[in-house]
Amino acid sequence: MQYGPRVAAAVVYLYSGQFLSQERTATALAELVGIPISAGTVGAMTARAAAGLDGFRDTVRGLLAAADVIGADETGLRVAGKLHWVHCARTDKYTLIDCHATRGSGGIDALGVLPAFGGVVVHDAWAPYDSYTGATHQLCVAHVLRELQAIVDAAPTGTWCWAAQAGDALVALHRLAVDAATTGVTIDEQAPATQTRQLRHAAHIGISQTSPRGTKLMAARHALACRLVDREADYLRFTRDWRVPADNNGSERDIRMIKLRQKVSGCLRTLTGARQFCAIRSYLSTATKHGISLFDALVQLAEGRPWMPAIS
Repeated sequence: MQYGPRVAAAVVYLYSGQFLSQERTATALAELVGIPISAGTVGAMTARAAAGLDGFRDTVRGLLAAADVIGADETGLRVAGKLHWVHCARTDKYTLIDCHATRGSGGIDALGVLPAFGGVVVHDAWAPYDSYTGATHQLCVAHVLRELQAIVDAAPTGTWCWAAQAGDALVALHRLAVDAATTGVTIDEQAPATQTRQLRHAAHIGISQTSPRGTKLMAARHALACRLVDREADYLRFTRDWRVPADNNGSERDIRMIKLRQKVSGCLRTLTGARQFCAIRSYLSTATKHGISLFDALVQLAEGRPWMPAIS
């Protein structure tokens, strides 16, 4: 039996857009619209859709590599019963994700964006990102605020805590940068200078208090305080360049769907299937960012003419 492009688009929409398993996708189409289809056909249609995205992925990869600012992140995904890693590079207009067996440089290189990137990359403090010296770095303030809050929560009630002062200073700096970017009014140099001193002083006190490093927890807190001092310029780059976001929340949103898929339908059975799923998610996420509906984009893909972002 042959199926038209709208049926193929509906299959991929349910499987990759709504995260149903192959079996549940087949059942849904049979019960809702009376289309008899097997789980194997769902897999074949998904594979065919992903195979049609090579040109799209190359285009998006080039656009990301040429961007001024990108976000990068990674998250774990169970594939064939083992932990694999989904890597993401993105902007507000483009998303590229792929699955790899390793979390570090091997997986980042396989995605193919950072090795050729010369702009500002926003990421957490995962060390392999720092090996890409051609890029400038903005470390995620949201991540470090969570680390600082954990220290504050563990401190005795009513006592002063260096992590609280550091967190308050970062929040104040972020507020100043957002207000300046929103209004277009240059902020008084004294205000950020004061908050930067507060951050620096707090971090140095944290280094002193945790210097014994007698436990793993104290050693981790010592490393955090040292990072705030050593990477101050990378944490505060957003205060000098308003194009740069202070956090990497956009990347987390783009790869959150991968975790949702695992929650709804479990792990993927093969790495090939995982990579196909990631290719389609890259396509759907980018189309959504350009105001294209998921189903319309998938119909075009099924017709052999995938939607492509404009290259300016």
